[in-house]
Amino acid sequence: MEPTETPPEDPAAASDALAAHLTATAERPIPPATNRWLGEAEAVARDAASDDIDPATRRQRVQQVAALLAEADATGDEIADEHIADARACCRVLLDK
Repeated sequence: MEPTETPPEDPAAASDALAAHLTATAERPIPPATNRWLGEAEAVARDAASDDIDPATRRQRVQQVAALLAEADATGDEIADEHIADARACCRVLLDK
């Protein structure tokens, strides 16, 4: 997935995009300390994107992702940082609904 300028407004699409952006960071050269936060955020985001998850649980998972992303430092990789910014924007879309 390429970094984008605006997140999807549809909750299902935003949830899928959140997981995809975090998955894309795994392919980038990121410092180990930051990578741990992102890896955990990716796992939780993939769970939030599951089709069989109820809306309250999805919201809780997205809140967890947002908290994990708040702990992640800059990566030193421009593309990874753009994916993280896009993931944060997806979190805002999902949490504002």
